[in-house]
Amino acid sequence: MKTIPLPPQSTAELMERADSMAGLSLGLLAHSHNIVVPKNLKRNKGWVGQLIEHELGAIAGSKPEPDFINLGIELKTIPINHHGKPMETTYVTTAPLLNIQGLTWEKSVVCHKLQQVLWVPVQGERHTPIAERQIGTPILWQPSTEETQQIKQDWEEIMELIALGQVEKITARHGEVLQLRPKAANSKILTESIGENGQLILTNPRGFYLKIAFTHQILSQLI
Repeated sequence: MKTIPLPPQSTAELMERADSMAGLSLGLLAHSHNIVVPKNLKRNKGWVGQLIEHELGAIAGSKPEPDFINLGIELKTIPINHHGKPMETTYVTTAPLLNIQGLTWEKSVVCHKLQQVLWVPVQGERHTPIAERQIGTPILWQPSTEETQQIKQDWEEIMELIALGQVEKITARHGEVLQLRPKAANSKILTESIGENGQLILTNPRGFYLKIAFTHQILSQLI
């Protein structure tokens, strides 16, 4: 693998790099970095995102802060079908299940990560070989006041349920644009959370995800 590109020093530099990827196949981009393309993504679920991160010089990794820390920009690679519609929900961050007293929306990781997002659409339909899937036109998005309010309202409602010990009762149907779902390799992975009577319970880790209809709306507005 080649040396990891240095992080971009400005938004303009980041967008220049991102724009230069548009139209390239994943195979071509991987080859330029001497990276092997996996045969399928079942065991390599994050491979596409990692390849894009590598090309653009993202350095935050799994840290609870935007991928381009110095620019305050989060990177989201989003698989789309031939109609341009996202094919899956978009993971934002792990949800805190303990020590959440006093946590406000403004101090939340969700808020920080979604201040500004670089969306990189990539062909995602399974019948197209991974190496042949093309990278789409990148979109730099800042949520409108209305969009921020939608996300904030969902976040606050979900966090209130967690604080009340209702984590096991939260389903993917909760929230208009933001949802809470189990986030673990398998159901055997457990973490501590708050129970209905304030006691500690063991439950699956949870993550915040943006719903498909919301991300489709974002892409539709700006493409």
